[in-house]
Amino acid sequence: MTFDVRYLHLAPFCFEIRTDINKVATNLQQIYGDLFSTTPGIPDYYLTLRSGSGLRKYLRPQARFLADQQEPFKPIDINNGFALLEWGMNWCIATSEMRFVIVHAAVLAKDGKAVLFPAPPGSGKSTLTAWLAFNGWRLLSDEMALVIPGTNQVIPFVRPICLKNQSIDLARNWFPQARFSTVAKNTHKGDVVHLSPPAQSWQQNTEPAKVVAIVFPKYQKAQPLEVTALNQAQAFMALAENAFNFSLAGSEGFHTIVQLVENCQNYEVTYADVAELAEFLEQDVLPYAHP
Repeated sequence: MTFDVRYLHLAPFCFEIRTDINKVATNLQQIYGDLFSTTPGIPDYYLTLRSGSGLRKYLRPQARFLADQQEPFKPIDINNGFALLEWGMNWCIATSEMRFVIVHAAVLAKDGKAVLFPAPPGSGKSTLTAWLAFNGWRLLSDEMALVIPGTNQVIPFVRPICLKNQSIDLARNWFPQARFSTVAKNTHKGDVVHLSPPAQSWQQNTEPAKVVAIVFPKYQKAQPLEVTALNQAQAFMALAENAFNFSLAGSEGFHTIVQLVENCQNYEVTYADVAELAEFLEQDVLPYAHP
């Protein structure tokens, strides 16, 4: 068994990745380009994505994910190995990282002003993220907002955008020249594809931004845009529910969430048309916020 050992340089982290699955290595190169290389770094995490062993390797090939020799997930179909690796990287940061207050949210910025989009599965967050990222906004993260404690500053953690089910064909029609991973079929999230963001997001992957608004999006088919302003108590409760390490960060995490909601515009938005929501953000939110 031969392992390909490379480094994935994703500021502010470095991952050493070992894999013997060709499709995983091919997808890493397709999505991350030069950031996935043999150039050594000082790894924060040592990850292995390997094929299963024994008779199962031939009857029903599977992929296994290990992080520093821990195996947090059950093996899955070997063709879905790249998606497993992406979820594994999320798991590493969500369970281990204490330098930042981590919120389960997309983060995008325009003109130096960032908007946080915390949302549960099914809200259309990643579809919205993809549309904004390819229409003049800079992607900082699709999944995790890394907030510097005690501030409104977010650090980019640029990764591909995770699209599911119907969103896959939608994004392919919107962005036919974009770089997509292969499809991970029949996962616990349905069919999944990862979309590499535009070059601007990769080129500015070390530039922080100030959060000026927190928007809780909810997709509703054939629904006109409906915007509800949240008071600080409502925004705090909703944001705290989406903080990965809120309890572990203690008082520092509490004060950071308070700092965010006190210094941001806070909205709940129901929408069907991403362009209409973008227009609201660009005309009614960003102009009234100071970078």
